[in-house]
Amino acid sequence: MQREANNHPQYPIGRYQPEAVRTLSGKKLSDLTLAAVVNGEVDDIDVRISPETLRMQADIAAAAGRKTLADNFRRAAELCRLPDETILKIYEALRPARSTRGDLERIAAALESSGAVLCAAMVRDAIAPYAKSGFLKAAHAA
Repeated sequence: MQREANNHPQYPIGRYQPEAVRTLSGKKLSDLTLAAVVNGEVDDIDVRISPETLRMQADIAAAAGRKTLADNFRRAAELCRLPDETILKIYEALRPARSTRGDLERIAAALESSGAVLCAAMVRDAIAPYAKSGFLKAAHAA
């Protein structure tokens, strides 16, 4: 069974609105050809999705009634400009018993200061359930 977003007339964006799709470096989807790769005209950043494209995906998901998916796309749009190492550190910090309440609050503050306010809110929202479930690392006594 197909999901509602797949029946949306604008989805997938790459098929129905290819001129609107840009990579993180600003290249058009049509610039990403095998010939461009072979000629060394495509770099790593050229195959990363842009925040704008993710926000378009979010709008389509929201219009199809898929709020959770839309929220995920919007958070992804905030994260795609962060270095991979930062994202991996955050991922590791959110694993059970890896971070104290203070660690997560600092991560949320850092995300917020980098403009990732939705991601910061998600980390803050996780603190209480983590505490209730015993997923927080015990703070060391000084």
